Amino acid sequence: MYEQIAKNKRRTFLLLFFFVALIAAAALAFNFLLGFGAIGVVVAIVFAIAMAWGSYFYSDRVALAASRAKPAEGPEYQRYHNLVEGLCIAAGLPKPRLYVVDDPAPNAFATGRNPKHAALAVTTGLLETMNRVELEGVIAHELSHVKNYDILVTTVAVTAVGAIALLSDLGLRFMWFGGRGDRRDSADSGGAGIILVILAFALLILAPFIALLMQFAVSRRRELLADASGVQLTRYPPGLISALEKLKNDKAVVHHATRATAQMWIESPLERGAEDENGDGDGSKKGSWLNRAFDTHPPLDERIQILKEM
Repeated sequence: MYEQIAKNKRRTFLLLFFFVALIAAAALAFNFLLGFGAIGVVVAIVFAIAMAWGSYFYSDRVALAASRAKPAEGPEYQRYHNLVEGLCIAAGLPKPRLYVVDDPAPNAFATGRNPKHAALAVTTGLLETMNRVELEGVIAHELSHVKNYDILVTTVAVTAVGAIALLSDLGLRFMWFGGRGDRRDSADSGGAGIILVILAFALLILAPFIALLMQFAVSRRRELLADASGVQLTRYPPGLISALEKLKNDKAVVHHATRATAQMWIESPLERGAEDENGDGDGSKKGSWLNRAFDTHPPLDERIQILKEM
């Protein structure tokens, strides 16, 4: 377990480095195509460093704001607070900031850069749907993400992917509506200038896809690890098993979830498609094997089966 936590820390900073490099490359391509010169290079580098700094320190605020999460205040959330406090004591963790997302779909996620600066958010649907042991299992799963340092990887990825997509979109729009003022000079300068323009243009097109692939590189095994860590914390596997079965049978989607933030949640908050061919509604996704290969979470049936074998 401690070895996995150490790997997660190393993977986080490696991922952050690659995101900085990709943001810088996209910014330089943006600058080259628009012809801002040396000043644009400096601005691009500063932008990449600023985005990396912001991703590290403020990605949790971005994730909470994107999900429309609000602080869990009031007596109706007392059970929520009590469960989190008890599990934090058992896990040796500081109590995270608690939030609620007003949404009927049962789901939850954790975010933050480390256990001292973590936040936990659950939907109102989760609080209404789950009984005590099921809710305890879900919370233990999310606290395991905090303890295993999964949360920094996912929140940094969410912010960086969004920044790269925005930068690429702006660059392509500027190119379409005028672009670089000296493109003719580049073309007249020979094949090298044309190749540089093509490479910069291709980078802006491919950068968002590369960023998504890097995001998918955050292994889905972290969900299986959090499941195992969660039941070790509660000492009661049936609680999380029952919660995952309810999540599998529930077809509601989280209204403010996006593809960029999907990997933060305990179960994919996006639409899972129609029922399977038999119509038994077992939560199976339709579509090609390629679509399933890019899912942000392992199949719920697989997770449930692994927990039952424990």
